[in-house]
Amino acid sequence: MTDYIPKSDYLNIALQRGFFHQCSDVELLDKLLLKGGLPGYIGFDCTAKSFHVGNLVQIMRLYWFQKTGNKPIVLMGGGTSRVGDPSGKDATRQLLQIEKIEENKGHLKNTFQKLLEFGSGVSSAIMVDNAEWLAELGLVDVLRDVGTKFSVNRMLSMESVKGRIDRDQEMSFIEFNYMILQAYDFVELSRRYGCKLQMGGSDQWGNIVSGIDLGRRMGENDLAALTCDLITTADGKKMGKTAEGAVWLDPDLLPIAKYWKFWRNVDDRDVGRFLRLFTTVDVGEIDRLESLQEHELEEAKTILANEATSLLHGSNALTSVFGGAASETRTHS
Repeated sequence: MTDYIPKSDYLNIALQRGFFHQCSDVELLDKLLLKGGLPGYIGFDCTAKSFHVGNLVQIMRLYWFQKTGNKPIVLMGGGTSRVGDPSGKDATRQLLQIEKIEENKGHLKNTFQKLLEFGSGVSSAIMVDNAEWLAELGLVDVLRDVGTKFSVNRMLSMESVKGRIDRDQEMSFIEFNYMILQAYDFVELSRRYGCKLQMGGSDQWGNIVSGIDLGRRMGENDLAALTCDLITTADGKKMGKTAEGAVWLDPDLLPIAKYWKFWRNVDDRDVGRFLRLFTTVDVGEIDRLESLQEHELEEAKTILANEATSLLHGSNALTSVFGGAASETRTHS
């Protein structure tokens, strides 16, 4: 980021809480946010029946986006899930049947309804499926109207592609075209909903800026990109993965008690960072909590576990699972 100091609430929260990594044009985005009610989206493919903790950081970004008066668009990848995102993968994803994608999508919707407010208001979240437009596109139409605006040289330089080639891992032709479909999503959302912002993880940067470039070529201007770092634990492990398996957000796959225990047992070095990312605790209070030493830090871990669990599973989750013992002093925003 440059020396520019943003004026919008959302960008300041993104900086304070650790959701800011790269921005295509921070001054443009700040200007768009200051108008209020900015539509912005994050895409979620339907490759599993539940999200895990590693996905939660993106949902929290939409949470704060809405809390600061903007309009979250949850883009379900009913279309792109039929292709498979090659980002961060060493092998081609197994292609899912359409029926399985739809089944997964139905399960995933529940998580968003816990953290976002849907409706018809200016800042109400909406959920759309890119199958609405991608499934209707013909191959010739894509090649003529969209494919001609992409440079193969540039596509080969994108990390999602270059990394696979450098590791001598095969990439199917359908995966190679994933970035074209993602870029086209941005154009369609701009046309249909006035969406000017796409957010995602840092591994999505190339795909997102390709959408900005495609938008400019197809008459959709003033599009912006904002990414955050991929979250790993202090010991370098991928967030959401443990020795016991994935930390699922769906209580049918991971009991709430185990979800609470995951947060309660995080590395001491992760407490402050995770409080910022995965709870609504005030940043000033987080500064105090992460300054605690040795056994006093256990207080901060308990607050992290309580706040993260109640945010996702509801305020009654702690009492129903742990009784009064686990509902120790909690810190609210």
